[in-house]
Amino acid sequence: MTEERGGARTRTSRVIRARPEDLYESFMNPEVLVDWLPPAGMTGEFHEFDARVGGGYRMSLFYPPNQTGVRGMTTDTKDTVVVRFVELSPPHRIVEAVSFVSADPAFLGEMTLTVTFEAVSGGTEVTLLFEHLPPGLRAEDNDAGARSSLEQLARRFE
Repeated sequence: MTEERGGARTRTSRVIRARPEDLYESFMNPEVLVDWLPPAGMTGEFHEFDARVGGGYRMSLFYPPNQTGVRGMTTDTKDTVVVRFVELSPPHRIVEAVSFVSADPAFLGEMTLTVTFEAVSGGTEVTLLFEHLPPGLRAEDNDAGARSSLEQLARRFE
């Protein structure tokens, strides 16, 4: 995690025992994506999904009931994101422009998520590089959420 001009950035990687093609598809299929993307304990719901450059998706992530000490970015119990696909290069790379729906200016702005899939011994290294995090999103929290999501993705294949 590093702090840089234009917001913080995080880089999270994990080797998953699967082919790059299968992992790439896990990012492009909303029925699969909704099962592993929400960090542990959260659930998700897609409002729309258009898997093409210039398309994207709108998704809400819901915090577990009765969770204390956490406040959502859209409401107290929910984060809603709007994602635009900037680049789709199967099965190697996905670039997304991500914005939170929020009334709090600390969560506004567009961050970039670059996902790469690199074949390595034992599987595929999946890397999530988030750049230009909004100031209200702590890099440590973003990194923890990304790690949780990658762990859940790995469980689908391992």
